[in-house]
Amino acid sequence: MANTDSNGTMSMADVLREMDIDFLVSGEYGITVEDAARFIGNSHFVFLDVRTKEEHDHLVFTFALHIPLSDLPDRVDEVPRDKFVILFCVSGFRAAMGYAFLRTQGFDEIKALKGRLDELAGAMTPNRFYRLGP
Repeated sequence: MANTDSNGTMSMADVLREMDIDFLVSGEYGITVEDAARFIGNSHFVFLDVRTKEEHDHLVFTFALHIPLSDLPDRVDEVPRDKFVILFCVSGFRAAMGYAFLRTQGFDEIKALKGRLDELAGAMTPNRFYRLGP
C-alpha cells in the first residue's frame, strides 16, 4: 500500500512502486478509446488533453480541457478534483506521465487513454467533438 501525506498525495516513488507488473498487465491505469468515448458529455468526466499547443491548434477536441504536459505542474489547480479525469495525447506516453504526476497530487479517479489519438478522433463525429485547425 502506498503512503500518502496529510493532503492525500503520494510521492513519485510510491506511484512508481504501485505500477508493478500486475498493475501494468491489468491495464488498471488506462481506459480504451471505446470505453472513454462513452463518457464524452458526462458531467462527472473531464478529458485532459496533454498535447503541446501546436498539436492542439492542429486538432482541437472541443470536449477536452487542454493543458500541455509541460504546463501541468504549474496549472494542476485547473484540473477539477471532483471529476474523473481521462488524460490523452498522441501516443499515450505523455498521458501516462500525466497520470503518474496527478497521482502524486492526490488524484484518484484518473485514467490514461490506451490507444492512439487517431483512434479517438475516429470514434468521434466531426464538428461535434473535434475540429481541424486553420
